[in-house]
Amino acid sequence: MSLKDKVIIITGASSGIGAETTKYLAGKGAKLIIAARRKDRLDELKDSLPKACIRTIKADVTNFEEVQAVVDYAIDKYGRIDVMYNNAGVMPVNPLIKGQRQEWQRILDINIMGVLNGIAADLPVMVKQKSGYIIATDSVAGHVVVPNLAVYNGSKFAVRAIMEDLRQEQRENGIKTSIVSPGAVHTELFNSINDPANRQAEIENEKSIGLDPKQIARAVAFAIDTPEDTDVNEIIIRPMGQAV
Repeated sequence: MSLKDKVIIITGASSGIGAETTKYLAGKGAKLIIAARRKDRLDELKDSLPKACIRTIKADVTNFEEVQAVVDYAIDKYGRIDVMYNNAGVMPVNPLIKGQRQEWQRILDINIMGVLNGIAADLPVMVKQKSGYIIATDSVAGHVVVPNLAVYNGSKFAVRAIMEDLRQEQRENGIKTSIVSPGAVHTELFNSINDPANRQAEIENEKSIGLDPKQIARAVAFAIDTPEDTDVNEIIIRPMGQAV
C-alpha cells in the first residue's frame, strides 16, 4: 500500500507520536485528516507544513459523535478512508491502594473507548469499501505488567485483545489491523500523570532512555506501506535501555 494520496485519519495528533506521524506521512504525500481536542495545536502543525494536504478537526475521542464527525468529514472530502489511526491515550501512574477511581475511569474512557469509538465510526465505511487499515497505539504495557500501572496495563491489554478480534472478524473483508506498542518515548504523555513524584520519574525516564517519536512514526508508515496481502499485526518498539 503506497503512502502517496492515501486518506489517513489520525486522532491524538496535536503532539507526540500523532504529530510526528502527521509530519512523516505528509512528507510521503498522504492526505491527512488530523483530530484532537486542541485544535489550535492542530492548526499550528498544519501551518508548519504548507505544502502538505492536511485538514484539521476538533474531536474528543471519548465522544462518539465527535469521532463520527471526523469520519464523515473524511468521506465528504475524499469519498473514502484508507487508514484510521487511533492514537489518543493517557497514562496516569498510581498504585491501586490510592483508589483513584476518577483517574481509572478516564484511562478506560480514552484508551479503550477512544479506540472503540474510532472502530465503530470507521468500520462500516471500510466494510463497504472492502478495504482499509485500522491501527491503534498500544504500548509495551499491553504486553507486560509493572507495578503502579495496573489500570493503564489493563487498558492496553484490552486494546491488544480488541484489535486481534477485529483482525479475525474483518480479515476476509480486506481490512488490515495493527497495534504499535512503544516503550518509553519523548512525548507529552507525562502530563496525564497527576501524582507529582510519578510524573517527575516518568520525565526522567524519558530523558534518559526515551525514543524520539519520529521512530514510532516510521513504524506506522512501514506498516501502512506493506503489500495488500501482508498484515503486520503487532510492532513492539523499545529503546535499547528499557528493561521491561
